[in-house]
Amino acid sequence: MARVILRPGEGKMTVNARPFDTYFPSEAMRVEVRQPLGATENEGKFDVLVNASGGGIHGQAGATRLGIARALLVSNPELRVKLRQGGFLTRDPRAKERKKYGQKGARKRFQFSKR
Repeated sequence: MARVILRPGEGKMTVNARPFDTYFPSEAMRVEVRQPLGATENEGKFDVLVNASGGGIHGQAGATRLGIARALLVSNPELRVKLRQGGFLTRDPRAKERKKYGQKGARKRFQFSKR
């Protein structure tokens, strides 16, 4: 889950009170988070404050991307078409599958013994 606040500014990004570049270690994650701003030509126009929790770092990057897209939509509803075409308004539906009884995990079984 990510809570995103957009403020007019020069493009500073803060995630959980840490600089954006140190919070997301890989360049791929940083690019993913910036995608909605780039697609709508708003890079450098907003300061972004993010509170992210739960999941892993990659999941938080995806949640931050969705949060930024939704916040941009609130600031300017005319951006809906661009954000929708880029796929930035769609939540990733994947979730952890539950463990089943009589098994070691969701799919893994206990070792079969013939005798």
